[in-house]
Amino acid sequence: MGSYLNETEVGERYVSGPSAVFYRAGARHRNTTAAVGFEQIEIEFDPAWLGCRWLPRMPVALWIGGRVGSEARHLAHICQAETSDARLREAVREFLERAIRGPKPEPADWIAKLRQRLGEDTSLKISELAAGAHRHPSWVGSVYRQATGEGLQETAARLRVELATRLLRETGQELSCIALEAGFCDQSHMNRTFRRVLGRSPMAVRAERQHFRQAVR
Repeated sequence: MGSYLNETEVGERYVSGPSAVFYRAGARHRNTTAAVGFEQIEIEFDPAWLGCRWLPRMPVALWIGGRVGSEARHLAHICQAETSDARLREAVREFLERAIRGPKPEPADWIAKLRQRLGEDTSLKISELAAGAHRHPSWVGSVYRQATGEGLQETAARLRVELATRLLRETGQELSCIALEAGFCDQSHMNRTFRRVLGRSPMAVRAERQHFRQAVR
């Protein structure tokens, strides 16, 4: 969730949306957080735990969007659930094996423009977005998912959660007001979306403010 500039020894990329990054031990990297911040799940492991055949050869491997982005979302859900060490290892193996073998297609320019429009107004319907791109709605939805790793409605939900999360941490507004400002129908809608996208409730996110303030000090 969120976005950031990822700088490593193999280059720099702006990361937003479903993605995954692999670092070998000692690989230098720096992440510069964007305005809405970002959250990610980190899995740190000994290579012997995973097995060398599943490890990327490069010191840094970055996958953004596409089929691998979608599978990264699935891996994140497995990490959030109560799972055994063996199940987690198998999930990481499956993810890396598919990610390494899979192609890395670059999305078309119109995908970026469509995502920008959705970022400006998460209430836009697929038909409206497709009309702006001069393409058929059903085709747009399918190609967009293939390019980004998430559907248009999933992107809209994520963007609403990102905005609401920033407001929860940076302001003292009532949750009902934040829900409306972030584009949710009501507070109940926000609660359900938070648990689906972030795995936590808005109240849990707000409670984290104190931890962040102490960390800054």
